[in-house]
Amino acid sequence: MDVQLKPIVDFLVGLLNIPSPTGYTVEAIEYVRTAFAALEFPGATLTLTPKGALLLTIKGRASSAPRGLTAHVDTLGLMVKEIKGSGRLKTTMLGGYMWGAVEFEGCTIRTHDNRRYRGTILPQNPSTHVNRDIAEAKRTADSMEVRIDAVTRSAADTRALGIEVGDFVFLDPRVEVSDSGFIRSRHLDDKLCVACIYGALLALKAAAQTPAQDTYILIANYEEVGHGGAAGFPDNLAELVAVDMAALGDGQNSDEYSCTLCVKDTTGPYHFELNNKLRRLANDVGIKLKIDIYPFYGSDGSAYWRAGGAGRVALIGPGVDASHAYERTHTDSINDSVKLLAQYMLDAGE
Repeated sequence: MDVQLKPIVDFLVGLLNIPSPTGYTVEAIEYVRTAFAALEFPGATLTLTPKGALLLTIKGRASSAPRGLTAHVDTLGLMVKEIKGSGRLKTTMLGGYMWGAVEFEGCTIRTHDNRRYRGTILPQNPSTHVNRDIAEAKRTADSMEVRIDAVTRSAADTRALGIEVGDFVFLDPRVEVSDSGFIRSRHLDDKLCVACIYGALLALKAAAQTPAQDTYILIANYEEVGHGGAAGFPDNLAELVAVDMAALGDGQNSDEYSCTLCVKDTTGPYHFELNNKLRRLANDVGIKLKIDIYPFYGSDGSAYWRAGGAGRVALIGPGVDASHAYERTHTDSINDSVKLLAQYMLDAGE
């Protein structure tokens, strides 16, 4: 299959620059919906689920063993928990990450009526010229705050801006694409994998190919809190391939330049036979597929199973360094992941 990296990267950069923390994904979902609709697969349908996920249904050459793919568009973020007497904001995390990973990051506060204010996430009393203990101070939800770029000296001043408890706080993605093929940004988890699915669809479209089986592609919007893939697929789904980042680190087999097959994560092993099928397909197209186990990880494939899904489940994805922080990947991992996804959709074996 011909993988067109430029339109995939362009799609990814556009998606990364659209805020979509868990609970506020409407803009990102619309961006993906527009891109998927432009592919114009014959007989394809696009629908929104009641909780706001996007489902693309493509008619295959057969309907005997329907398949699913899923990736999630929701990301980490923050929500206003309290307006402090100083006018600054105490927040609660959306998703799981280290406070140190967002310290001194730029952000945008979105009010319920879509007024937006810039700000910065920082510890209380952060100046090293004033607070000699700041370097050792523990970073927690109680010690971190959002400084708003507006004149506010009290809770009343902040509320007068329209800011209230429950407002979303978007983290700046800071997307950079290098000439050497690296892409660094917040929220590659899991917008990178949405882009890989888009790339596989582009490859099928360019080759005038149709998936072997009816294929259901769910772009989920609540994965970071554990239930994105719990609903949206038909009951007769035979297989589901979750597409999510490969987590790198000491003791891991994954890297930034490859597609990885995760055979086990925190929720347990994935389906042995589907894993072997993906290994065979990777070998058929010359992809050196990495095999790995993630010690602190769950996916929408797990959510699908926990919700009662009966289909076989596997998990693949491109390698991402520094997960849930300022992340990085390489276009080589996109290339391999797209090829494997396209090959999977075309494979006639059940």
